[in-house]
Amino acid sequence: MLNAQAPAAPRLLLMSPEDNCLIARTPLQAGEALEIDGAAVILPEDIPLGYKVARGALKAGDKVLRYGAIIGTATADVAPGAMLHTHNLASDYIPTYTLASDAHSFIGSTHQ
Repeated sequence: MLNAQAPAAPRLLLMSPEDNCLIARTPLQAGEALEIDGAAVILPEDIPLGYKVARGALKAGDKVLRYGAIIGTATADVAPGAMLHTHNLASDYIPTYTLASDAHSFIGSTHQ
């Protein structure tokens, strides 16, 4: 279970106590040491401003929570402090429409 206290260095933002990801408040460099939930973590890669960072170890298939809600599923094992993005995270959002040729129109849409 994750600690409900402030888990991280001030360079990382926790949106909700249930979250298993943090948000980079500044650009972070590979090799930087940060504290997450009381543990020292060496960042394995550069992390741009605003990107998600694993709060703890995740296994492929684990749900990722942000704002206390599921936003996606880990597609690979993720180490604490690693960036969460399209290379290791699949969105769990259900699209309501797309603009592709096979798109579904929605009420009020001019898309055919």
